[in-house]
Amino acid sequence: MNPKLKAYIPMADMLAETFGDECEVVLHDIADPEHSVVYVANGTVTGRKIGQGFEHFVKTAITQGVEMDYVANDFFQKNGKLIRTSSSLIRDDAGKLIGALCINLDMTHIQKQAAYLQNFLPKPKPMTTHSDGKGKRVEEMVLALVDNILAGCDVTALSREERIEKIRFMDSRGIFQLKGSIDQVAERLGINRVTVYSYLDEVRGKR
Repeated sequence: MNPKLKAYIPMADMLAETFGDECEVVLHDIADPEHSVVYVANGTVTGRKIGQGFEHFVKTAITQGVEMDYVANDFFQKNGKLIRTSSSLIRDDAGKLIGALCINLDMTHIQKQAAYLQNFLPKPKPMTTHSDGKGKRVEEMVLALVDNILAGCDVTALSREERIEKIRFMDSRGIFQLKGSIDQVAERLGINRVTVYSYLDEVRGKR
């Protein structure tokens, strides 16, 4: 774990205790995206465990197009529960993304309450086309994650099966929702974009 992230462990515990049994707090070290979870407070909400990879905050960031200090109030289904999730992105002194602190709230019971609680429920968010600095920061974050996913391996020596597994992980984490990501991943893997599309079809069960 990056030493700078250890300071966020008490915050994770504090948040989980403050919001109770229906709140789960997950600390990520982005240096290892496939095993980014380094701490979990109250993992009973979604079953998150140390050693797992990130899941939702990339998709939320791309969809919302917010200034990349945090992403807030996205919703997903997990184990029959409606989960409300927000993530605060953690940067080092040089501004480099090193981690994320994510809060997952089980909203299932609130979902069943009276109409005045409707503001807590998900609202459709159209995919945003980014042309400003905010979109640029989303792109930089996603491409940094791609670099981290491929870090430590000789891409020229990867077998076809190993390349497919890298593509599978990226796809499951929303990397390919970003415009231009196909070309960037192809360049980093040393293959052409047609091959990336072919691998995507395979991992998505279209072949």
